[in-house]
Amino acid sequence: MIRSVIRGSGSALPGKAVTNADLAQRVDTSDEWIVERTGIKQRYIAGEGETTSTLATQAANKALEAAGIAAADIDLIVLATATPDQTFPATATQVQHALGCNGCIAFDVAAVCSGFLYALGTADSMLRTGMAKRALVIGAETFSRILDWEDRTTCVLFGDGAGAIVLEAQEVDADGPGVIDTKLHADGEHNELLYVDGGPSTTGTVGKLRMRGREVFRHAVVNLASVLEETLASSGFTADDIDWVVPHQANARILDATARKLGLPAEKIIVTVDQHANTSAASVPLAFDAGIRDGRIKAGDLVMFEAMGGGFTWGACLARM
Repeated sequence: MIRSVIRGSGSALPGKAVTNADLAQRVDTSDEWIVERTGIKQRYIAGEGETTSTLATQAANKALEAAGIAAADIDLIVLATATPDQTFPATATQVQHALGCNGCIAFDVAAVCSGFLYALGTADSMLRTGMAKRALVIGAETFSRILDWEDRTTCVLFGDGAGAIVLEAQEVDADGPGVIDTKLHADGEHNELLYVDGGPSTTGTVGKLRMRGREVFRHAVVNLASVLEETLASSGFTADDIDWVVPHQANARILDATARKLGLPAEKIIVTVDQHANTSAASVPLAFDAGIRDGRIKAGDLVMFEAMGGGFTWGACLARM
């Protein structure tokens, strides 16, 4: 069978790390308050000259290096972001140009925190049908640019960054490496729970992020557990078969609650929310690259990716390394 095999990964963070103590100097909050409610200890904030496209390009270059594949051999770039450099053209085309692989397919997808999974599912479909052979799948955000820094309930939660993987279509056996199954969902009924209060066709402005955290938490635990169970049932595996879960890094309490609901031990969860905070579409590939580079995730491991974000959108993807 043809599967999309993960050949390499990479990540990039802005140069400036901002601790909870740093934030407490400008916002009515404290390190204790943030850690207790979210598990976050610091985040990275983009500075002058650091944009979604520059972070995405850095992550993509590292992924290409890890894969041992030249940029010229990439024929598809799918970039997930809710904070593009411009309304148009797609930020993926700026990354494409920076990498020097002009002419290949390049476009953005917008599914907020689930964006990387939507991008991964899209690229996987295109590789398996022969539309492309090798793809860069990127999640990149500069969420700091849409935060209301006077709203302590939201501004402490988010950070900036980028993560990328290289996918290659390969013929493999049933128990071989590659993306096994992906399940994606959306429900536009809950727009008012997590959104940005601006846009080109409504206000003509970028707007700021707004969230009702308690309601989002409740939906996240239910929806993530459901889609994980759905993906396992569809692929014929059980929770015991999973070596690693790479979740969206929104909140340590959501990670704990979802793991308990599925009976997954904490040792199987890749956690980076304490260091990166919520980087939206970048959080899953950032966490995955961390697990790859520190040696936890190895060849042959069964890895489950999962995320939920504004929309609501949510999804899961099961892959063999």
